[in-house]
Amino acid sequence: MTNRHITFTAPGIAELQTAEIGMPRAGEVLVKTVCSTVSSGTERANLAGNPNVSTARTLPDMTKYYPRRLGYSSAGIVEAVGEGVTGVKVGDRVAVSWGTHSLYQIRDVNNVHRLPDNVSFSDGALGLIGIFPLAAIRKTRLEIGESAIVMGQGVLGQVAVQLLRLAGAVPIIAVDPSPVKRERALTLGADYALDPFAPDFVDTVHRLTGGVKATIEVTGNGTALDQVLDCMARFGRVALLGCTRESDFTIDYYRKVHGPGITLIGAHTLARPDTESHPGWWTTRDDIAALLKLTSMGRLHMADLVEEVHSPAEAAEVYARLMVEKVFPVVQFDWTKLD
Repeated sequence: MTNRHITFTAPGIAELQTAEIGMPRAGEVLVKTVCSTVSSGTERANLAGNPNVSTARTLPDMTKYYPRRLGYSSAGIVEAVGEGVTGVKVGDRVAVSWGTHSLYQIRDVNNVHRLPDNVSFSDGALGLIGIFPLAAIRKTRLEIGESAIVMGQGVLGQVAVQLLRLAGAVPIIAVDPSPVKRERALTLGADYALDPFAPDFVDTVHRLTGGVKATIEVTGNGTALDQVLDCMARFGRVALLGCTRESDFTIDYYRKVHGPGITLIGAHTLARPDTESHPGWWTTRDDIAALLKLTSMGRLHMADLVEEVHSPAEAAEVYARLMVEKVFPVVQFDWTKLD
């Protein structure tokens, strides 16, 4: 069977390629993709060949890095199942975790999640991405009535604002230098939206909150982390959701972390249990199930975040923009446009 993939073939170059795909083996599921979501931060770093894309202690050999395929959050329809597969069947609408931007995907059954009937493919294709901020919020052990701040209003920050509102945070402060992003954050549930470059930013946060209890740091920017530490209350918790891929920044840990008793939490989405959830630490499957349930019940509206939809045939142009645009929209690929 002929397949189509979006492949990073060299630094800054994305191509739509053709290849053959087989049938699923035992424990695997073949999914025909309907929709896949661009995770702009991760995909920009991978497309650029940033050596800090790996969480391993040793950096990857970048000479062996390409070709590479991403697109880990998608949704589609089950085309075939391998021996021993239960829980999904041919024809089921599903979200796919840790897949690729491909017309057909073969994934382990544990990476396939059945969609409720009233959850769209667009919502489903944001399922894995959506659990990144969900896990970060869980790790802060947020209590109802505590103040929260979200540094950065890309797709992860926007989902974080919605989830913090559901979790009972008050007030919620969204932070982004883009006026458009700040305005959007207010429509998503933020109580305030601030510019981090405003000269009175830290003073304003303290005036509004008396010191922030929980931070979701999404930017991966060392300066932003240093700045938000000045906004924290004693014993506050900071979830490091954004991947700070550069190390050339300095923090006064004694005065900003050690003295006030701040907890810094590694919140990479892979830093979670594999098989059994417990308070503050949920598995991927359980978090995706929770997110889809919130969506099905009308409490979360992730598809509303999507700003552009493109055919995979436009991949080269989309990724060329990703490399140069500082404010990149939330983009999905519609794979039905290839049929």
